[in-house]
Amino acid sequence: MTATPDSDLHARRLLLALLVLALFLAGWMVKPFWVAFFLAAVLTAALRRWMEWLSARLRGRRALAAGLLTAGVLLAGVVPVAALGAVLIREAVDGIQWLRSALQSEGVWGLVSRLPGPIEELAHRAVTALGDPERQLQQLAGQGGQAAAAVGGVLAATGTFVLQTVLMLIALFFFLVDGQRLIAWVDARVPLRAGQFRTLVEDFRRTTLSVVAATAATAGIQTVTALAGYLIARAPNPIFLAVLTLVVALIPAVGATAMVLAVAALQLATGHTVSGIFLAIWGAAVVSLVDNVARPYLLKGGMALHGGVVFFALLGGLAAFGGIGLILGPLVVTFLVTVLNMYRRELGKRPAAPTPAPAPAAGPGDAEDAVGAPRQDTRG
Repeated sequence: MTATPDSDLHARRLLLALLVLALFLAGWMVKPFWVAFFLAAVLTAALRRWMEWLSARLRGRRALAAGLLTAGVLLAGVVPVAALGAVLIREAVDGIQWLRSALQSEGVWGLVSRLPGPIEELAHRAVTALGDPERQLQQLAGQGGQAAAAVGGVLAATGTFVLQTVLMLIALFFFLVDGQRLIAWVDARVPLRAGQFRTLVEDFRRTTLSVVAATAATAGIQTVTALAGYLIARAPNPIFLAVLTLVVALIPAVGATAMVLAVAALQLATGHTVSGIFLAIWGAAVVSLVDNVARPYLLKGGMALHGGVVFFALLGGLAAFGGIGLILGPLVVTFLVTVLNMYRRELGKRPAAPTPAPAPAAGPGDAEDAVGAPRQDTRG
């Protein structure tokens, strides 16, 4: 049976529908773990040169090299963040237990009397505005079910974090070992010209390196700035606080400003009013400004984009995707620019429309042909 143009068109439409369905199902399947896979891809791009260097030193044993790098990521990145989170959770639990025992033994007013002078006055006004604080506490105590649900939510979030971290490390290992073969496999199957998918991957890698380098450099600058504030405010253990600030600054969803503000709140709670106010202003004005200025400036060189575009890419990514948007926002802009460049090159390869040849210039004979045949000479 001979294929007709209509049957070919229907077959292409059906094939396109099947492709869309397959992509939808694959995306739906990956959706619960996309953050883990994305972070694994980012780390793979950042560690590619280290992977090749270490693999060459180990005589081509890529699995061993990938295992060592994955273990390094676990020890250098995951363990400090997990330890910091565990300390914060433990301190929060201890604080809640102390608060409960203090309220049971001394009541609200006894707890207020323990606060420093300026904080005590503010707390006294707040408790007075409540009316009957003991009755308010009884109502809060009756909401134990909501508190249990909140604790369950925290535990569920912790389990999700652990699962995502494990999946990220597993994906990182396989990307490091077989990433190049995976890219070649996809490049041979996507409906693009040869090498175009590799161009997308290379732009992704270059932008990822720029984002990682800018994040690390910005965290270092913020840590130095925060340390200067700790020293000026005479905060306790400034070096230890600076180390914590560096760890927190590397977490996109938190940042160094939150750490400085937390230290400011601690200073206010312990009666160091001037120090706390100074640190609050220092964190909100100086440390935050460093993040908003240094990160776009450091990124624009590696991305070859205008600083304003990079700045709004960071803000847009943060608003759309949360903390991970600080990485995803610049990647989205880079993806758009790369696709536009590909489209422009494809338009440049199209054959130009043939230009009609100009009409030949009219000569004396042509003029006679245009009018008609020359007249016969009737002279004798």
